[in-house]
Amino acid sequence: MDLKPLGYGGNGLVFSAVDSDCDKRVAVKKIVLTDPQSVKHALREIKIIRRLDHDNIVKVFETLGPSGRQLTEDVSSLTELNSVYIVQEYMETDLCKLLEQGLMSEEHARLFMYQLLRGLKYIHSANVLHRDLKPANLFINTEDLVLKIGDFGLAALWIRTILTRYDGLVTKWYRSPRLLLSPNNYTKAIDMWAAGCIFAEMLTGKTLFAGQLNICLPIILLKQITDHVLPKMQVLQRFCLCAFLFKCSAA
Repeated sequence: MDLKPLGYGGNGLVFSAVDSDCDKRVAVKKIVLTDPQSVKHALREIKIIRRLDHDNIVKVFETLGPSGRQLTEDVSSLTELNSVYIVQEYMETDLCKLLEQGLMSEEHARLFMYQLLRGLKYIHSANVLHRDLKPANLFINTEDLVLKIGDFGLAALWIRTILTRYDGLVTKWYRSPRLLLSPNNYTKAIDMWAAGCIFAEMLTGKTLFAGQLNICLPIILLKQITDHVLPKMQVLQRFCLCAFLFKCSAA
């Protein structure tokens, strides 16, 4: 099997292994089912990944139960299991690790951003919100420079008439202000906000809105605007904008 730990996904531990049938390295995500909530999250993730198939989405080969037993289409049987395994294609690295190596060229940033938006357009066309877009969830093969979106542990189906509370488990640096002000009312735009933050990070080598607490984000947004936008505005416009942002941060 040649198991090697790779890290943690949205719902469980991820490690690499060699598929003995084809002698090919794959990534395996283990999801431990300990309570009804974990079963619910696993059901949601499996249902979503089974409906996605795109060049810029990490390909899932199969979903297995304990002892390698193939899961049936009726994923409701998860309630009888204590763990499930998602077998997917192995990717060489992720965008987070690439950014740690130094500033990325503008050509590479444009190429990766194009692929991110291409994959995101497909995800949204399937009425799926990823809800956890960040560099660590964008996987890359450096040989052919292919980027693929992965880790759908926090993803959800988006239905206009049904709004699910956003639990705020995603990294705060890429979280849209919409989620801070109205966690029960959000759209696909939250993924677009995260994509924009990632693009800025690729171009500058720095996290655009880094902060540890929810209240930090409006403050950082205000600082960015005061440093770069307000100097070009008239006095009255400055006052109105500052008043609006202060009201939002206090909401």
